[in-house]
Amino acid sequence: MLQTIAPASLALIKSQIRARTHALPDDPVWRAFDRRLDTHYGNLEKELSSLYGEDPRFNDFLLDLLTEAFVYALQRPTDLHALDAARESDPRWFQSQKMLGGVCYVDLYAGNLQALKARIPYFKELGLTYLHLMPPFKCPEVHNDGGYAVSSYRETNPAIGSIDDLRDLALALRREGISLVLDFIFNHTSDEHDWAKACLAGNPQYQDFYYIFPDRTMPDAYDKTLREIFPDAHPGGFSQLPDGRWIWTTFNSFQLDLNYSNPAVFKAMAGEMLEIANLGVEFLRMDAVAFVWKRLGTSCENLPEAHTVIRAFSALVRIAAPAMLFKSEAIVHPDDVVKYISPEECQISYNPLQMALLWNTLATREVNLLQQALEERHNLHPDTAWVNYVRSHDDIGWTFADEDAIRFDVNGFDHRQFLNRFFVNRFEGSFARGVPFQDNPQTGDCRLCGTTASLCGLEQNDPYASQRILLLYSVILSSGGIPLIYLGDEVATLNDHSYLDEEGKRADSRWVHRPHYQEALYRSRNNPFSPSGKVFMGLTHLIQQRARCEAFAGGHLIGFRTDNPSVLGYQRNSAAQKVLVLANFSEFPQHCTSQVFQALPETALDLISDRTLRLKGGLTLAPYAMLWLSVS
Repeated sequence: MLQTIAPASLALIKSQIRARTHALPDDPVWRAFDRRLDTHYGNLEKELSSLYGEDPRFNDFLLDLLTEAFVYALQRPTDLHALDAARESDPRWFQSQKMLGGVCYVDLYAGNLQALKARIPYFKELGLTYLHLMPPFKCPEVHNDGGYAVSSYRETNPAIGSIDDLRDLALALRREGISLVLDFIFNHTSDEHDWAKACLAGNPQYQDFYYIFPDRTMPDAYDKTLREIFPDAHPGGFSQLPDGRWIWTTFNSFQLDLNYSNPAVFKAMAGEMLEIANLGVEFLRMDAVAFVWKRLGTSCENLPEAHTVIRAFSALVRIAAPAMLFKSEAIVHPDDVVKYISPEECQISYNPLQMALLWNTLATREVNLLQQALEERHNLHPDTAWVNYVRSHDDIGWTFADEDAIRFDVNGFDHRQFLNRFFVNRFEGSFARGVPFQDNPQTGDCRLCGTTASLCGLEQNDPYASQRILLLYSVILSSGGIPLIYLGDEVATLNDHSYLDEEGKRADSRWVHRPHYQEALYRSRNNPFSPSGKVFMGLTHLIQQRARCEAFAGGHLIGFRTDNPSVLGYQRNSAAQKVLVLANFSEFPQHCTSQVFQALPETALDLISDRTLRLKGGLTLAPYAMLWLSVS
């Protein structure tokens, strides 16, 4: 067995970095970098050593990596250095109840980056403090997977503007208190990326950047235990190259998986990451985190080394650009989702379980699975937070745990079949008008797509559609973490089937819920008699009330059993305030008896309606009603 190389001392590494860069000891950038090295070098060296410590060039690799990190620190704009210091002094800044996220595609929502900048006043009106742009980087015109097949991390898609336009937008957002969020697509690149072209051309510097095999022997061995992600369009985990070789492509034939067992890949991607950080990005969405490490005989998902890679990236960022935090995108079993969330790995994370169970609860009118998840799977380390969302740019899959469902005598497989039928209008009486994604009649596997308005019944003019939308958003706004709005939802945008007319999109039904900006809906957003006005005015009222409520800061939640199968309950507490949240997921009035309120005061102020309600005789909630009751 190869011996792990003894790492060089930190003092030696510091002296070598200074010698290489001519850094002066009293330079303020060096002083900050030096201090952060003292704090975070141990974690960085530990994680990288476990991955690459047997490589005889490990110390050179580590020195090169940290030297490059210091060069990026030198290149950071002055205001980002100030932001680094501010974020370090207030590490829980993102726990504020005023945090509110929005997400959109630049081209679909505004046309280009300059036009998006002109929409900043609207973002302020809505209350956004966090704006996630779907990948704006250069990618192939057709085979781009909605921007997730990146050809260059240092260029933008020319159709939306230049990298300078993106940098200018980041600065404008930052000045208005809005954090820019971008993706770090680090599992794979487009087949048109320079690294990919060099690798396929036989350039020895890039020959091990990807997983390439001369025949089907190894791909067949791996495929025995791999899960197919998009079985309709891309069966198996590999694609054949024109010369007959096979290359690892987890998602699509044009997205080539990077080989992180090669330290040169880690170093190259670290450079891209720090380049993105210096644009002014404050949150980096870590795409497809579960897939970044491969090992024969496993599913090649959620392997321990995947966590090691992310923790190493995180330690490097803490040293070079600490204002930037990581957001995990892991749409996997709930037990695996939380493994990516920690102060040392991903500080915030999508909450796919809550998202899926919100829709489940609308369909079933029973809160049991959602109540269980909030009580048993919601609370995180206090220096981390969920990103709670109703839907995203991606499909909706049913990521609840079968072992959780069986406690309510719910068979996971059968229940997923019901949910798919319900939301794609294959169930009598359904209000939803979703579209199937990766529908497989032979296996029964299916996911679904749809805007919030269409899935809530607005497409068929259901009288409760607007209330359902507001109910879902009331939960993500009040349950703790950063709520995220897919822009367009706030004005009740319906499914957009125009994608069927566009090459490169028509085979991917997810484009149905990535609609173009609907000018008419935004013009009517303050008309209380229009669906867009009902939703916008109701949602902005909830956002404003949340921002005033100290109890909604942070993420800790206490379950509250209502003894009514259709009424969700939980409590949010601060030192100064206690708030009881109740939500009726039924189209019928639901009563909660006085017994459930025995430990509470006789009356409570509803923060949403500003009405004082009497609890002593119990409460009846109107259809799809939500209450934020101040009970202290």
